[in-house]
Parts: sequence; structure tokens; C-alpha cells
Amino acid sequence: MTVKSSAIPYQLPKIDRLSIVSAMIILAYLLTHFINLPARILSIQLPGLFLSIGINISTIVSVLVAGLTAAGADWLLFDHPDLQGRPILPHCLLPSLTALLIGIPLYQLSFGLAWWLALLGGSLLLILVLIAEYVSVGRDDFRRYVASAGLTAVSLASYLILAAGLRSVGTRLFFLLPALMLGSALVSLRILHLRLQGQWLTYEALLIAFMTSQIAAALYYWPLNPISFGLLLLGTTYLLITIFSRMIEEKPMRQLWVELLLIIVVVIGAAVWTNS
Repeated sequence: MTVKSSAIPYQLPKIDRLSIVSAMIILAYLLTHFINLPARILSIQLPGLFLSIGINISTIVSVLVAGLTAAGADWLLFDHPDLQGRPILPHCLLPSLTALLIGIPLYQLSFGLAWWLALLGGSLLLILVLIAEYVSVGRDDFRRYVASAGLTAVSLASYLILAAGLRSVGTRLFFLLPALMLGSALVSLRILHLRLQGQWLTYEALLIAFMTSQIAAALYYWPLNPISFGLLLLGTTYLLITIFSRMIEEKPMRQLWVELLLIIVVVIGAAVWTNS
């Protein structure tokens, strides 16, 4: 759907495509309560390490939903008039991560009113993310700044949910670090792109993810609750994103130090308060 104006072009995704993508994702999560497949345990013995991975219907649906969302985002964006040959794949990362994380509360709640509210809220959030990704492509659309702010907030919230969720279920460090590295890399890549007006800084995002994973390995053995654990990793990721973006923008160092100090104080204060 395209709303035309004589001064500023307002681009919105086609409502029929957005409806189909949203309905398919909701249906996929809904079917998990009606399909009962036996869980499988895949185990492998490595030198000095025994690995055991449980695969059930929730695992399968989560992977399928992430892929379905990526394909749906590509379908929504490929005919955007301002895309002009730019890669679509980076715009599919955050919607896929959002769709994947919607399943975390759904798999922990019993099937009832709370479950339906979680599904409704997660679906609404996913729709807003898809619309924001579409709007952020427009070069002359003033709404892109609002969309960018919203996508940044969702990216950070998604990483917090991912870190806290993995901590809460007692994920082993061997599996925790790759998941957190992947999440940090995706979030960093997307936020840096939004801050730097279209630059995809892959190496910087990977470096941030690696540094964050080292902090995660140390914090893993601390007596932290899931929220505090997630907040400290979120603060580390956002701190590194701020450093890289400000250095690339060549902002004054005094302004940078003030911002970094504020981030450190807020994050540590919130982590201590939630862990008390």
C-alpha cells in the first residue's frame, strides 16, 4: 500500500503481503499445541566432552519460523522503490530474531489466557518491526528516524531477552557462547547500520560479538540472576556499539567519555538492583 503526498513520499508495505506473513507465523506457533512429536536426543562423545542436544517440536518450529520470517521480510521489501539494488538480507535479520524470541514465553506458559496475550503481543511487535524495516529503507521519508529509533530499541530488547532466556534455562557454556555471539553480532550490525546511515560494518560487528562473548564467559560463573546477566551483556554490547559508531563519526572525545560513563553507571546500577 502506498500513500502518496505532493511533498514527501510515504511508503508502507503492501497490506496483503504483511497479513499473509503475520498469519503464517501465528499459525506456526499455534500448531505447536496441536502437534505432538516425540523428542529426540542427539548425543556425541568428543575427547573430554560429552554433548547432548534435545530436539522437539518447539525447536523445529522456532527454526522454521525464523526462516519463514526472513523470507517474508524479503518478500515485503524487494519491490521498495528506494531499495535500488541494495542488499535485502540485512533487513531480514531483526525480524527473524524477533520471531524466534516470541517463542520463548510461548513455550514456558501454559495454554490459556496468558499464552494468547503473549502470542498477540509478540505478533503485534513483529508486525511493527516489519513495518519499521520497510520504512527505514526510504531515503527521503522523515519517518525513518522514528523507525530507526524503534528498531534500535527492539534490537536491544531482543538481545536482553535472548541472554536472560538462555541463562534462565541453564544453558551450558558450550552452547551459550555461540548463541550470544550470534545475537550480539546481529544486533550490533543492525544498530551500526541505523546509526551510520546505511553502512554495513561486518568486521566491527563481529569484533563486538567476540568481545561480548568473553565477558559472557566470565559472567557465566558469577551468582547473577537471568535479568542481571542479560543487562550486563546488553550494556557491554551497547557500550561497544557506541564506541565504534562515535569513532567512525569522529565525534569529540569529551562527549564520548560522558556518554560511556553514563551507560556504565546506568547498566551496573540496574544490574545490581535487579540482582538484590
